[in-house]
Amino acid sequence: MNIKEQIKQYIASQPEPKCSDMQELHQHILQVLPKGKLWFLDGKDDKGKTVSNPNIGYGSYSIKYADGTTREFYQIGLSANKTGISVYILGISDKTYLAQTYGKKIGKASVTGYCIRFKTIKDINIDILQAAIRYRVEIIGKTN
Repeated sequence: MNIKEQIKQYIASQPEPKCSDMQELHQHILQVLPKGKLWFLDGKDDKGKTVSNPNIGYGSYSIKYADGTTREFYQIGLSANKTGISVYILGISDKTYLAQTYGKKIGKASVTGYCIRFKTIKDINIDILQAAIRYRVEIIGKTN
């Protein structure tokens, strides 16, 4: 099964209204990153043990470690959780930026250094979420 099929199956497996919300968010993120690399992480480690919720990833960037090695990872992530939906905005060095810039404007959501978590899409201002996603894409300087 290819990545697009895995993503479609993952979104379809969610109960309503989460399924519809995730499909809408998926489309919004694709609008911001139309040529971005798609990822699907099933949440399992190398031994098949579940270690996290599955994630859809968009775009890519290189993570540089202190030892000089690098690893490719996604810029934006989307995941269903027990209480709602999480949008991950990765690679922003200032861990207070998201909360300070978007936290009060986004609506009924929890905003951390890299995650915006909410129950349903109707609880948030989608334009503010898209602004946060666009900011992340722009700081990279490319939409790959």
